[in-house]
Amino acid sequence: MANDLNARHTEKMRKIKAARDRMMESKTEEKGLIIVHTGPGKGKSSSAFGMIMRCIAHGMPCAVVQFIKGDRPTGEKTLLRERFAKECRFFVSGEGFTWETQDRERDIAAAQNGWRIAKEQILDPEIQFVLLDEINIALRNDYLAIDEVVEFLLHEKPEMTHVCLTGRNAKPELIEAADLVTEMTLLKHPFRDGIKAQIGVEM
Repeated sequence: MANDLNARHTEKMRKIKAARDRMMESKTEEKGLIIVHTGPGKGKSSSAFGMIMRCIAHGMPCAVVQFIKGDRPTGEKTLLRERFAKECRFFVSGEGFTWETQDRERDIAAAQNGWRIAKEQILDPEIQFVLLDEINIALRNDYLAIDEVVEFLLHEKPEMTHVCLTGRNAKPELIEAADLVTEMTLLKHPFRDGIKAQIGVEM
């Protein structure tokens, strides 16, 4: 009985591998991707910073431009600035979440400055991956013009430069322009049970 089960499994895996190999033979192109992480679930920035660490491990120079969040301490910012400053440039353009600043004009000015820095980093021939963390919030609140951002990404971004944009409520125009879109869904969150954001998980 066990031998029959093992034999069926081996044959099934052989067929899957053959199909997978045929599929991979047709995937030969490379390009700089426009990547969007959105949705109400946790993990959008966390996943993006995971890609930043991959880039560092592969010797790919990268940059982070943080919108909205402000200069509050986070583990990823501390790590990148203190240990990987040569490998990854880290810029903060926001002054805090909109309910903290309570000043739309200041928020717009900060977002515009962040976008200026972002374009500089994307156009820099040395940089191969740029993370625009929480830019979707700036776009959702119309601090930045979505048409300008999409036009730049589609027509001015260097061909082999990857750009990842995070934040809830990504605009349809950005989703349409992107090569890879992931929507994080929320099933459970400890905040609903009165548990605050904690170091190592959220910060």
